[in-house]
Amino acid sequence: MDNDVKQENLQTPTPPPPPAGIPGEETVTLVDLCSSDDSDLEQDVERRYNNSGNPAKRPRDTTSGGSDMNDDDVMKKKPIVDDELKVVLGQSTPPPHGVTHTIPADPFTSSMQPPPPPPSSSGRVGSCKQFWKAGDYEGAPGGNWDLSSGGFDHVRVHPKFLHSNATSHKWALGAFAELLDNALDEVASGATYVNVDMLEDKTEGNRMLLIEDNGGGMDPEKMRQCMSLGYSAKSKLANTIGQYGNGFKTSTMRLGADVIVFSRCPGKNGKSSTQSIGLLSYTFLRSTGKEDIVVPMLDYERRDTEWNKIVRSSLSDWDKNVKTIIQWSPFSSEEDLLRQFALMNDHGTRIIIYNLWEDDQGMLELDFDADPHDIQLRGVNRDEKNIKMAAQFPNSRHFLTYKHSLRSYASILYLRIPPSFRIILRGSDVEHHNVVNDMMQTEQITYRPQYGADSYVTDSNMSAVVVLGFVKDAKHHVDVQGFNVYHKNRLIKPFWRIWNATGSDGRGVIGVLEANFVEPAHDKQGFERTTVLSRLETRLIQMQKIYWNTNCHKIGYAPRRNKNEHGHRDRSPENDPEGYAPSGIKSRASDKFYSSSYQNHRGDNGVSGKDSSMYLQEELRRERERSKTLEAEVELARQKIEEMSKERENLIEIFTEERDRRDVEEESLRNKLEEASNTIEELLNKIKMLEGSKGPSWRR
Repeated sequence: MDNDVKQENLQTPTPPPPPAGIPGEETVTLVDLCSSDDSDLEQDVERRYNNSGNPAKRPRDTTSGGSDMNDDDVMKKKPIVDDELKVVLGQSTPPPHGVTHTIPADPFTSSMQPPPPPPSSSGRVGSCKQFWKAGDYEGAPGGNWDLSSGGFDHVRVHPKFLHSNATSHKWALGAFAELLDNALDEVASGATYVNVDMLEDKTEGNRMLLIEDNGGGMDPEKMRQCMSLGYSAKSKLANTIGQYGNGFKTSTMRLGADVIVFSRCPGKNGKSSTQSIGLLSYTFLRSTGKEDIVVPMLDYERRDTEWNKIVRSSLSDWDKNVKTIIQWSPFSSEEDLLRQFALMNDHGTRIIIYNLWEDDQGMLELDFDADPHDIQLRGVNRDEKNIKMAAQFPNSRHFLTYKHSLRSYASILYLRIPPSFRIILRGSDVEHHNVVNDMMQTEQITYRPQYGADSYVTDSNMSAVVVLGFVKDAKHHVDVQGFNVYHKNRLIKPFWRIWNATGSDGRGVIGVLEANFVEPAHDKQGFERTTVLSRLETRLIQMQKIYWNTNCHKIGYAPRRNKNEHGHRDRSPENDPEGYAPSGIKSRASDKFYSSSYQNHRGDNGVSGKDSSMYLQEELRRERERSKTLEAEVELARQKIEEMSKERENLIEIFTEERDRRDVEEESLRNKLEEASNTIEELLNKIKMLEGSKGPSWRR
């Protein structure tokens, strides 16, 4: 096996023993994803440390390394730092900078428990380099479940959950997408780029992944939320992709066994700038037989021109965190760790994933050598035939390569990219690509979802504009088809093939739409199966069928609807791709049948009666499919007619009511006019009577 590709053990010299007499050297401050707030156990924990003697030792990497050392040799390499004092992530905010406090102890590990199991215990496991096998171990025996937190039982999170949680990513490039999402969300905090690259551990030559951005970074509290499960402030923000608070853990653990995070956050609202280091190491947790997920962290605060430690409990606990991170990371000292911050600006996040997973052949799952400016996948996702076709048909390149090439996948991952934002992959910018540019003879159709009674509707006016057309290589009859379905600008279903016709029908038709009314699954590689999604799928199939049947003859296929006076399909030299002749053109099977069926079932083209029968059956099958399509269209038209009829009836009813209202008003006005006329007539008569009663002298 190639030594440049194979994962090697990460080994550093054993740190010297601490000076005698330093208090608190038996405790370590670690972030525990499942710890207690029961602080009265601290003294019991310290007594246990004082009585337990020196912990066992092991090499830095037994999860991904290639060493053949046995367990006894393994335990002699590095001291194991235990995790009895842990930070409670359930607390709302960290203590004020510079303020020390007592860290509560884990109720599941007290002085009543026996010391940690020996190296032969099932809690300590050997090397496992393949991701899908990394979760196959028993783990340490269960702890004391009788103790509770403040009178309440609470759930523990076993380290195996990190692996189980990461299995939601069936596809490694989907894990990269999660990390790119986090970087793109930082545009609101000023991020202008995300850089994905390959690093090498200079001491061991192991390959590592780097993902860094120059966004707003994370303060100590946000760093702890990032390392926790389910915390996500983005779910309340309108223009962010992340929502479940799980992507960082699943993606990093899917790509490698261990990850170390460096993040620098500028001071806001009068607060000082901070920088934090966090280590999430499946190797550490598994190899030391931990029963809970613990995460060592270091925090620093900028005062004037210097970075000072944020001591959350005691200096001895700080030293324990440093030693733990150094033991289980590729860095050999605290100075080496701090040098990583010199590689970033005043703000940003730098993620390094190491102990990358290998395949069954002992090769890294990620291929860094095939293209120096790309990261590719090995195995079933890589098809050499598709790679050759991609060079021949450039407009179909993304369809043929996105499954194994991160550069290809990242170029179509977002429907829109902010103009000031760059995705840099191994030193070269990823050029954003809109699949619409690969289309010809495009059409636009507006789709408005129909919600059922059980659907939760956030915006009843929501719709999707579907752009579909033939890929520009369709005249070569390349089997390219499917819809790129985006959700909030993020590609969820790449080239979703929903019409699986047995023949060539549908070939060459691609589409793009942004469907914000359907919810993506946790891995963002599919949608939750709901009624709304099922209706969308049905409508997209109808769109593709109608478009294909109407336009397929324009790219070299026989017309699907035109028929001659005998009811038979017009003969055409245009072909289905599966009927290729050396010349590249061959008549469709049904056309052969019609040209030969009147010559005693054997004509000049040599088609026998048996072949004609098969052709007829195939033609009948296609006619049935077209009949179903027409029936669907008729049903749709019938529904529209019924809707129009209802609208017409509603309009007639409205006009009738308006006419009746006008008639009533007209009758009322007529009566009033008649009454006014009678009143005027009566007044005139009275005037005449008065004039007659006074005589001629009154006039004078």
